[in-house]
Amino acid sequence: MPFLSCRHVWILALALPLAGITGCSNKDNPDEIRRQTAEVTETMRRDTKAVVEGVKEGMRGDKAVDINSASREDLLNLPGMTQRETDRIIAERPFKNANELVARHIIPESEYDKIRDWIIAGR
Repeated sequence: MPFLSCRHVWILALALPLAGITGCSNKDNPDEIRRQTAEVTETMRRDTKAVVEGVKEGMRGDKAVDINSASREDLLNLPGMTQRETDRIIAERPFKNANELVARHIIPESEYDKIRDWIIAGR
């Protein structure tokens, strides 16, 4: 088996670091990784927001829930509505308007804000 000549050793000594430097491209640059991560995160945030809006629209349908006549099940299907709140709404009927849910301390305003677009107080 022939031994490597001094010339071959020098060529290998120079070629290996050069190959290592060439192998590191911009895709391994931390700043580039951060930029790409920020782009993907923003895209995911935007897409998630669109999905949430679509779900809201799908839940709402064409018809609002009348809090004066809705079934317990219909009220429970409203976003964030608990059994306790549903039972209180049914027990406190009738309502002149939907905002009375807050005025009469049936549900907190934070919960009302979640359902205000899906409810009405019909007569």
